[in-house]
Amino acid sequence: MRYNKLMMILVVLIAATAMKSDKPAYQFFDVKGKKAGYEDMLKKAVQSDIVFFGEMHDSPICHWLELELTKDLFSEKTDQLVLGAEMFEADNQLLLNEYMSGKVKEKNFEEEARLWKNYKTDYKPLVKFAFDHKIPFIATNVPRRYASLVNKQGFVALDSLSAEAKTYFAPLPIPFDPELPGYKGMVDMMRSIDSAHATVNIAQAQALKDATMAYFILRNYQQGKLFLHYNGSYHSENFEGIVWYIKQANPDLKILTIASAEQDDLDSLKSESLGIADFVLCVPSSMTKTMISQ
Repeated sequence: MRYNKLMMILVVLIAATAMKSDKPAYQFFDVKGKKAGYEDMLKKAVQSDIVFFGEMHDSPICHWLELELTKDLFSEKTDQLVLGAEMFEADNQLLLNEYMSGKVKEKNFEEEARLWKNYKTDYKPLVKFAFDHKIPFIATNVPRRYASLVNKQGFVALDSLSAEAKTYFAPLPIPFDPELPGYKGMVDMMRSIDSAHATVNIAQAQALKDATMAYFILRNYQQGKLFLHYNGSYHSENFEGIVWYIKQANPDLKILTIASAEQDDLDSLKSESLGIADFVLCVPSSMTKTMISQ
């Protein structure tokens, strides 16, 4: 009997040591901060109208899970799935469509589109999956030249643009709430770094991106379909950014948000990440990085 007890204790100690030696690559937490599995997130994603995968642009784990989620949602939704991404600007939609339909070769698409530096490692797998399975892929972001213009002059700079230029961003006037914590925090942070150049324009430039992505998502969403959107986590955290603009236009849509964060350990969710999304994807701080995104 004593021998059996000693053996049982030994087995427990070995198991505990083995568990401590595991090095998990990620951990999901739900909106209340409780540990959740990938399948928990997937189950709710399938039931949603729009899913925002808020990534860290340089995280290989984020990019891998974006692809896995895309595959799994396609298995469930097939021709009811639509994809969209911050990484593609609206004036590249024609080129993206031509490539997807086989009218333009991959080489020409990659040479002519304004692709991020990590496109081939991180976003090309998503585009290739969409290409292979005939999934619509929407370029949702505002052309960066217009965001830069607003950053310098504010929303008023958009008024004098041509009618054609205005087709590449959300209709004017752009609704804007400078008191939203995300935008207010952005201006406050810039003031702490460079007070001379910290104006509300920087928040308006961010809002232009958010409003435009929301606009093109809604323009390409149809009832009964599921729109999966890839974007930087800050564009949908705290249910602000793109999510805020979509809710202003259609509050009845079922939206699921995924945010991404780094932590030294994955045992529990840090307080600053609590409640920032329906699911928070935590990755070890020591995880290797991909190339600079832009």
